Amino acid sequence: MAKLAVGILLFDGVEVLDFAGPFEVFSRTRLAPGVESRRSEDSAPFQVFTVAASPEPVRATGGLRVIPHFDFAGAPRADVLVVPGGFGTRALLDDQRTLEWIRASAKGAQRVTSVCTGALLLARAGLLAGRRATTHWGALDLLARLDETVRVEREARVVEDGIVTSAGVAAGIDMALAVVESICGRAVADETAKYIEFPRERARG
Repeated sequence: MAKLAVGILLFDGVEVLDFAGPFEVFSRTRLAPGVESRRSEDSAPFQVFTVAASPEPVRATGGLRVIPHFDFAGAPRADVLVVPGGFGTRALLDDQRTLEWIRASAKGAQRVTSVCTGALLLARAGLLAGRRATTHWGALDLLARLDETVRVEREARVVEDGIVTSAGVAAGIDMALAVVESICGRAVADETAKYIEFPRERARG
């Protein structure tokens, strides 16, 4: 199968595991099982890249500096869009450039996903209207206020309703594995989870 492009948004104040967890899952997925298959890209179904508003290093939580692969202007189309969260999402709720990039990227993507408070950006962009969704427990009320048509699921770790949203931080790994399963099948997702030694939690359809 042709590799699917996974584009992960970065911004100042992004939570490290919000983007690094899905990056790990998608970049380590292989259609052929075992440790040796991870030594090459031969059976990798995904090509993963990061995108930010500018090519300058992004300062993530804890002071981690990350250099994005692309800026908004030069980023290729993403088949799978990942919008992570972190305290930096609050400043972006009124950043029209970022919101427009999310809208445009979502139009061309097969799957749109969020981790943690990345759901706030999806809601602000109008992408969660009338859908079920979740976010970090500390932002559930804010998500409900941003779009009153969103049916906020307060107990779910991962919610799939056209768009895939997940709860906070480490839940992004569950989200990414759910997307792997939907594209590559349960056996591949389970084997990927085994490789990264992560216990899976099923998404709520």
